[in-house]
Amino acid sequence: MMTMTTWQAVVTIAAVSLGTMFTRFLPFTLFPDSRRPPRTVTYLGRVLPHAMTGLLVVYALKDVSPLSGSHGAPEAIAVLIIVLLHRWRHSMLVSVAGGTIVYMMLVQLVFA
Repeated sequence: MMTMTTWQAVVTIAAVSLGTMFTRFLPFTLFPDSRRPPRTVTYLGRVLPHAMTGLLVVYALKDVSPLSGSHGAPEAIAVLIIVLLHRWRHSMLVSVAGGTIVYMMLVQLVFA
């Protein structure tokens, strides 16, 4: 096991803090309220959340095998719950939290 000295820890924390602050403050510097962002940035801001959600769905379901185990039933039920909750409440937090809770209950209690 490798440990850091106090000086290395301080430098690491400072570097991570500066990097985080830079990425948080840069958009406000580049695109102040008085300037409209370029069309490309506006477009990306509109489509990337949906693309990211699709990517996460693919990643979450990539190892599900309909030919073994529970045949993907807990995953399918959880996805259905997420869709239904989102159509009902229109809240990403409620949808994902509800689907996660249902999935965990299914794999721990029903499909154990």
